[in-house]
Amino acid sequence: MTILGMPETAVAPLVRAVAEAPDRAAVAERFARAAWSRVVEPGDGDAGRLVAENGAEAALAALVARVRGEGAAGAPVIPPSALERWRPRVDAARVQLDLRQAARFAVSLVIPGDPEWPTRLDDLGEHAPLALWVRGDRARLRALRRSVAIVGARAATAYGEHVAMEAAAGLVDRGIAVVSGAAYGIDGAAHRAALAGQGATIAFLAGGVDTFYPSGHDGLLRTIEQRGAVVAEVPPGVSPSRWRFLQRNRLIAAATGATVVVEAGWRSGSINTAHHAAQLGRPVGAVPGPVTSSASAGCHRLLRESDAMCVTSAAEMAELLGEDGVGDGVAPAPLDADRLSATRMRLLDAMSTRAGRAPEQLAAISGLAPDRIRAELGLLELEGLARQRPSGWIRTVAESAAAR
Repeated sequence: MTILGMPETAVAPLVRAVAEAPDRAAVAERFARAAWSRVVEPGDGDAGRLVAENGAEAALAALVARVRGEGAAGAPVIPPSALERWRPRVDAARVQLDLRQAARFAVSLVIPGDPEWPTRLDDLGEHAPLALWVRGDRARLRALRRSVAIVGARAATAYGEHVAMEAAAGLVDRGIAVVSGAAYGIDGAAHRAALAGQGATIAFLAGGVDTFYPSGHDGLLRTIEQRGAVVAEVPPGVSPSRWRFLQRNRLIAAATGATVVVEAGWRSGSINTAHHAAQLGRPVGAVPGPVTSSASAGCHRLLRESDAMCVTSAAEMAELLGEDGVGDGVAPAPLDADRLSATRMRLLDAMSTRAGRAPEQLAAISGLAPDRIRAELGLLELEGLARQRPSGWIRTVAESAAAR
């Protein structure tokens, strides 16, 4: 038997060294996705559509046939512009080398459908990664199910690093994983504080996980590998580039439940991460800084021009996930029992003034039926007592003030 023209006996050991693949179909799927991660640049929508519609193996077989000048009736259609982009990178020997290099560094290949796959990434649609290369225990990716991204400037100030460390420590104390990009400045401070607090932390890289970047964070990334996970969507041997950093940012935003920007200049990669999160409907938080600090200009821009919420503590960052803050010293505004029905009181009690919550979340908190909640939310919005944001429903400030 062959897999994409190669003997299964040659391909299967390479795949099984980095992934669980009990049968021929699983081996072929994983080999094909490893190949696609080499052939295309991160976020390639043409590849995403082709694989989604035809499966990774069939899509790759069609590509290989076209490169060889072959074709068959009924074969998947490959856009000419995509074929020209991908043609120079179709190299089976290179994919086999990627798998050997991954095995050498104890790197795992994780694909959609695996138990460890971060399902939030699927929200990226055709721009979702086709596979992830993971250095460290792949099971630790499950920590992403309850996680917050902390991102910010590489040229961070002492203030910014202090806030990032306090925030990361407070989040891991609450059992929330801290995710970032392992860069100098805010990213590194967040990772270190999470590790110091014995919490979960995951780093997404723009290049292959066989070579840690930046090199000055080699020791930090080795510790993250031992106690968390280091992740990339490009295979070993791929170097980071400006485009890949921007595409890496979309993974950080998509994989986590919320994104917090601690410090950022007016034009910053961290702002790019926040925009990705907002487009996905994820809550975004921004930490305010001195108005005279250029390092906080991007955060102030987010607060002024977008739906970003002002956050100043780990408790407020936890609220972005729909979890009530603890120890933040701010009690919910009391509700006027004479003015509100029991149903509305329960619903408003379940809502936050900062963190948007979906009707299903409100149902779980309040004990009310989701259909009843949807009906009440519309009425509350008409009365100015609630407002809908991309991240969900919040209690309005006007409601809180009126109830006091």
